[in-house]
Amino acid sequence: MEVSITTPDKLIYQGEAQLVQFPGFDGSFAIMENHAPLISVLKKGEVRIVESKNQNEVFVPIDGGVVEVSKNKIVLLAQ
Repeated sequence: MEVSITTPDKLIYQGEAQLVQFPGFDGSFAIMENHAPLISVLKKGEVRIVESKNQNEVFVPIDGGVVEVSKNKIVLLAQ
């Protein structure tokens, strides 16, 4: 999946991922390839990204935001 995390100031992360876990407003949730379309509000916490192939994990702290998932593309607009 293609993942991008953007704040009002800059692009924080862009790359391919196998799994992305978010701090959802009502609890954490994960997105994998071919997930149904989704828009969700996020709370303060860490976004966990498991990159494709080499299984590296990246943790990105956010202060909340909105995530959109559509056609194996994840766009997170973080605060």
